[in-house]
Amino acid sequence: MSLEKLAEIIFPNIDKTPEYYMEKYPRRNLKEGAMVTRYAPSPTGFQHIGGVFAALINERLACQSEGVFYLRIEDTDQKREVEGAIDDTIATMHNFGMDFNEGMTGQDTSKGEYGPYRQSEREEIYKTFAKDLLRKGLVYPCFSTPEELNELREMQIANKLTPGYYGEFAKYRGLSPEEAIEKINNEEQYILRLKSPGNIEKRVEFKDLIKGEISFPENNQDVVIIKGDGLPTYHFAHAIDDALMRTTHVIRGEEWLSSLPIHIQLFEVLGLERPEYAHIPTIMKNDNGSKRKLSKRKDPESAVSYYREEGYPVQSVIEYLLNIINSSFEEWRAENPNEDYHNFNIDLGKMSKSGALFDIVKLNDISKDVICKMKPEKVYENYTAWAKEFDKEMCGLVTSKESMMKEVFNIDKEGPKPRKDFAKWNDVREKVFYFFNELFYNEKAEHVELPKNVELEEAKRIIEAYGKAYNFNTDKDTWFEELKAVGIELGYCANRKEFKLNPDQFKGMIADVAGSVRSAISHRANTPDLYTIMQIMGENMVKERFNKFLDL
Repeated sequence: MSLEKLAEIIFPNIDKTPEYYMEKYPRRNLKEGAMVTRYAPSPTGFQHIGGVFAALINERLACQSEGVFYLRIEDTDQKREVEGAIDDTIATMHNFGMDFNEGMTGQDTSKGEYGPYRQSEREEIYKTFAKDLLRKGLVYPCFSTPEELNELREMQIANKLTPGYYGEFAKYRGLSPEEAIEKINNEEQYILRLKSPGNIEKRVEFKDLIKGEISFPENNQDVVIIKGDGLPTYHFAHAIDDALMRTTHVIRGEEWLSSLPIHIQLFEVLGLERPEYAHIPTIMKNDNGSKRKLSKRKDPESAVSYYREEGYPVQSVIEYLLNIINSSFEEWRAENPNEDYHNFNIDLGKMSKSGALFDIVKLNDISKDVICKMKPEKVYENYTAWAKEFDKEMCGLVTSKESMMKEVFNIDKEGPKPRKDFAKWNDVREKVFYFFNELFYNEKAEHVELPKNVELEEAKRIIEAYGKAYNFNTDKDTWFEELKAVGIELGYCANRKEFKLNPDQFKGMIADVAGSVRSAISHRANTPDLYTIMQIMGENMVKERFNKFLDL
């Protein structure tokens, strides 16, 4: 009777039972094998690429099994909530092609039958379960002050004991209900702790869907389940939420592995059905030969905003992350170059058990493949949308010459091996600047790139001669023959074998002549097809570039 009285004093306004909520949130009517997964961030900041990585795994598994993917906001630590973080989460996931089947849809809105989807609005539910555990003597009020807990920790560390509130160090574990009621009546502050039934001498065997078979000691810590403000801890809330929302698979970062003994124990104590767990490897970075965790503070690529600002297409980032999730994605993509990535099924069993290495070079390679398959109209549309926000000058220049730029974006795109000039939209300016006089003539002379074996004065000699012979109105083959004729006349060799046999008899190869023309009109040693560039520029611009080059 005393436990019942204690429960009523602590939770006087709680009149429901766990059974009420189990009936209110019944098993979902889904086909066999359908997964119910969730993305459950704390609204304490803006999105990290690791969050997108975790969300993508959850979303793909739910989608490919015809299940449910929902958004739950874990905001029990309300002091750390950042304004706008919830909306940022929803917008970020939407931008990455992930829309939730249910859950939060905005700062104060949601959809679905298993809510509320915001933990701060589920207080009554948590207290109902806590009250039930109090009645059963499985939870107790702890009156230890922060100062006492700090002293205990320092003593344990000094004596090389495991820090924490457990066993003989759990001062209020054995307090009678009557003593507890007296302290509460005296307005002493308290929290609620789980009376852990665990024994660290015993081990729990567990199968993680990524890590495989794991074994760890049982939890013997009397963990906090309800804090002084009446809100639950993450441990307690997530167990109740996942059970009531009928989550089948919890897929989260491996930093939570150490908490698994607590979570398994909580499900057992609560008598709730436990979901399957899969712990995702941490995203690592190669830093001067050693691996370290991708850092929010040190690494700009850890922030989702980085990819937007640099102009990586969303598809590029997703395909790169799919490659980290399952390395077999690369082979699948090679075999299915034009398939939608949604048709690739991920498999937790094929995930790397160790840290996933983030490689910006690999991302760039994948992104070049993605962009090179886009039609010129799509490239133009995506680039101008990005430039409108991040490079207003280029946006103005490009949109003023829309038809020309679509031609530029189509150079060498039609063949079996399309050019891969751009990994991200931030690359475009440097690759196409020479089509715009406004940018081209602002470049300093020292930035002009010449062919490897040609000095500036010799390049000018070539341009002076070729400028007189240049004919805009020819096909590509005729154009090249005319270029070759000028080169031969200037002492350049048109035959590679002949040049190798007698290099001293020639100024160089015809490639050096073409390279000098390329330098004159683009200031670059490497560009797409020279004839095509000159045709897009037009006769007047090409001749003007030749004349300006002679003045360098």
